[in-house]
This record gives sequence, structure tokens and C-alpha cells, in this order.
Amino acid sequence: MEEGTLRIDDLVATVGASAMTVYRDLADLESQGLVHRNRGYVSAASSLLYEAASEYRMQQNQAEKEEVARAAADLVEPGQALMLDDSTTGVYLARLLPERAPLTVVTNHRGVFGELAAAQGIHLISIGGDYLPWADAFVGGMALDALRGLRVDQAIMSVSAVTDGICFYPQQEMVQIKKAMLAAASRRVLYVDHTKFRRRALHAVAPVEDFDIVIVDSRTGEQDIEVLRDRGATVLRTTEVGASTAKAGPSADPEDSAAAGGQRARRA
Repeated sequence: MEEGTLRIDDLVATVGASAMTVYRDLADLESQGLVHRNRGYVSAASSLLYEAASEYRMQQNQAEKEEVARAAADLVEPGQALMLDDSTTGVYLARLLPERAPLTVVTNHRGVFGELAAAQGIHLISIGGDYLPWADAFVGGMALDALRGLRVDQAIMSVSAVTDGICFYPQQEMVQIKKAMLAAASRRVLYVDHTKFRRRALHAVAPVEDFDIVIVDSRTGEQDIEVLRDRGATVLRTTEVGASTAKAGPSADPEDSAAAGGQRARRA
């Protein structure tokens, strides 16, 4: 299962249990959103139609997620209001945010919420709604209404795939959440590692040029970067983010930012 997909018959032979027991256990796991079954195969990995379970994704490409998360953290200023989506990279980013406090963080992801719930200097706003166990996140009309009523400084997100300069995600219900977050933000940041350029997903979220900054990891190929830049996107490797923010000049006084921060996650 380390590769993401396995024949169910092979799984029965490996574990030594009865086929009935294995199929019953897989049905339980599927009901929790942890695996997907299709024509004799079980998969924990993402596909065109399904995103992998959050628990599985947290264990994948950890070094790359930490790399792009640290670069994204360099874009965050004390006193800002942020939105973080359901991407597991957001959990890695959340671990760094107390260093940038005071901040307001809006999220629909329980993983992000859990990382920041006890953090000092973080005003945390949880977006509720219909809970999706496989994503460990909330979606639906209630979540969309809440997001549409907010405005923040930055929305920082990832996607399942980037194809021909367009961001994609398998499930439409999560696409709607991501679009609502983009609409609520003054600055839109996409962070993706090199593996996203080799994947495919069903539903379009946004073209890369709709983001103000696209952060890619150090292993992303030049050809992939050129495709994004040809569409007009501002693309920065993780090693370039710090230099870019330094050129932008010194940040505002932290006390002034802190005073403003409470107002930034404001109602529309």
C-alpha cells in the first residue's frame, strides 16, 4: 500500500484473513474516507476522481511540504489575516505561524485548527459546515456562506494537480471552497511541489495567473516553471522567496500591524 494502490486479492493473501473480513474492513475504511475501492483494487492515493485521505497525504512528500511551507511563511507579516485551505501543506505552514504572531487564521481544515488551537497570539476562526472525513475538513453551503462574508490579507493554498498552467482538484465541493477563499483574499498565494505537475485531477480551480505568487520547490523543473511564467504567473522557487521579500523593503511596524490585525478578517 506504500505505492498507494493494491489489488484486494493480493491484500487478502498478504494479511492471511478471510476475504469477507478484508472486504468488511475495507468498507469501514472507505466510509471514513481513508481508502477508495474500484474494480478489485483499493487505493489510498489520489486519482482524477478522488483525493487521497488527509492522513495518508500527511505522510507523503514531507520534505517538499516543509520546504514550500517555510517559503510561504516568509510572506506572512505580523498582524495579517490569513486563510488556509484543506491542503496538508497547510498543516506544515500552521506549525510556523506562531513565529509570525499576532495573526488571524481562518481555516476549514481540522488539521490546521489543531496545530493552532493552543498557540499564543493566534486568533483562530474555524469554518464549519458538512464534515468530510477523508479531507478532515468542512465544506458545503454553510462553509461557503461563512467564507463569502469574510475578507483577509492572504489566502494560501495548494491543489492536487497543475496541468497546462491550470490548477485542478478531484472533488467539486472542495473546488467551491477554494474559489471562495480566493475571492475573499487581497493576495493569493499558491504553493506546490514538483509532484503536482505530474498528476491529473478532474475539476479546475483557477489558472495560475490568478494567483499573485506561485511558490514551487527546488526540484520543480525549468520547463514546468516556464509554462507558468508564459501564462503571466509570478513564480518563485523556495530559495527565491526570502530575497523577493527583502527587495520589497522592510515590513510595517509590528505594533501597528498588530493593531490592524484584529480588523483584517472582517465581514464583507
